[in-house]
Amino acid sequence: MSGPGISVISPAGATRKDFGLKRTGTLSHKGFKTVSDPYAGRQRTGSSLVSALLATALFRCWHILIFFAAWASLISVLNAQGHRLIIQPTLLTVVGTVLGFVISYRTTSSFERYNEGRRLWSQIVLASRTFARTVWFHIPDPPATPTESAELLKAKAMIEKKTVINLIEAFSVAVKHYLRGEDGIYYEDLYYLVKFLPAYALPTGLPSNPDLINNENTIPSPPGSPRSTSTQRPSLPAHISFRSNGSQAAAPRPPQLSLERPRESEKVSSDIKSTISEEPAERVILHKSDEVFLFPAKMPPKYHLFDLFPFSLLVKVLTKRGKEVKGKKAAKLRAKMRNNAVSHNLPLEISLYLSSYISALQQRKVNDVPTTNTMLAALNQLVDSLTGLERILTTPIPFSYSFHLWAVAVIYVLALPPQIWATLGWKTIPATVILAFIFFGFLVAGEEIENPFGYDLNDLNLDHFTRNIIRNELRALTSTPAPDPARWAFAPENDLLFASDTHNDERVTPQEWIGRGYMEMQHTLSAI
Repeated sequence: MSGPGISVISPAGATRKDFGLKRTGTLSHKGFKTVSDPYAGRQRTGSSLVSALLATALFRCWHILIFFAAWASLISVLNAQGHRLIIQPTLLTVVGTVLGFVISYRTTSSFERYNEGRRLWSQIVLASRTFARTVWFHIPDPPATPTESAELLKAKAMIEKKTVINLIEAFSVAVKHYLRGEDGIYYEDLYYLVKFLPAYALPTGLPSNPDLINNENTIPSPPGSPRSTSTQRPSLPAHISFRSNGSQAAAPRPPQLSLERPRESEKVSSDIKSTISEEPAERVILHKSDEVFLFPAKMPPKYHLFDLFPFSLLVKVLTKRGKEVKGKKAAKLRAKMRNNAVSHNLPLEISLYLSSYISALQQRKVNDVPTTNTMLAALNQLVDSLTGLERILTTPIPFSYSFHLWAVAVIYVLALPPQIWATLGWKTIPATVILAFIFFGFLVAGEEIENPFGYDLNDLNLDHFTRNIIRNELRALTSTPAPDPARWAFAPENDLLFASDTHNDERVTPQEWIGRGYMEMQHTLSAI
């Protein structure tokens, strides 16, 4: 973007005055990088066949299909040897239709949760845009006082506005980590936005489950992070400071850092995890040299043996007993358990600071009532979205309903080979496998998308929402002062203002129209 007063040479060689806003300068921001399509991998499945297979229901129910293929083979062999294991197909006709409707309802319920999660994230994007635009454009600079000049107050107002807009970005990032069960502020995309905020006096209470506190091997470390060689927790460096809220309630202890030199081949120590402390609630402020130990913005767990059947059956039992279990399934279970507990609600804490900014503006009487109402409405949308996302995450499908549906589906498919052998013969085996894939594929797909906030291939791309949409838009908004219509509306390039035919009509600049007068403009409009 060019600054005011800069001369630009036109194609005809004439020199004209720059009005300060170029169309090319409003299309992008110099700090932005080209962002690839986050869903491109899902569209071009041929380029990544393995990823495509992992995203399908086949990967999640292959062991079920093998079991029913073996069962259908057994029934077929016994019938071929003369054993009459045949059942009348009445069950196939009566139960099949009902089971299909019930499974369809189960899948629809899960997709409604998925779609509701996407709608609520769209609401966060909308509220972030509205709040930031209102703050940047509609909050006036305070007038000068006997003790402070107008320039000084304008600079202070700029700092407040930019800080608040950064907190709007921090809200969406905090929601992302909160939904994934990643507690704390020590992430590369969150720490710098909220590190200066004192910990708010909100109720905190992490689960006592050891697997939720010391899950060292389930969270990947940033490159070059150290690993403690001692079983004792090292002391914090002297230059690390704390921010306290003055509350005496127990709160998660901020991560303790080792002073060893980073080594690229090692993982982060459990010393960087949050643990329970009996001291007052504090928030650690890292030294700049220690910020390399922050967790990455995205920490997807890797596939492990416990993601495969039959080892996946042990995940829930071992996790609830405090055992450290690896894999994607265990990570998703831990996220649910964290959020079922009364975890530190950082997004709600940020909303309180945003509300305090609105309250301060009201006390200063620097903005009008409609502007205040717009900001309050946007803030309410943010909190409403957070509450709705919490509702999705903490409201599972009732166990009795899910168990009964699985039991009926298993019984139905078990009874399928004896009913179709007389008609299909040896084709009973592939037919059973196909029908089992249809039924159980819908069931496992429904279970996957009922919690769409994790790292599964079919989950919502939360990092795309927070970084590529909200973050980039907010930075583009604050990259320039509020545009003045007295400048951009009268730019010489606005020479087709009253044109009906953009190819043949005369190109007249706004200054020329002013010279022709109001009645000439109105006459031209009536002729369009």
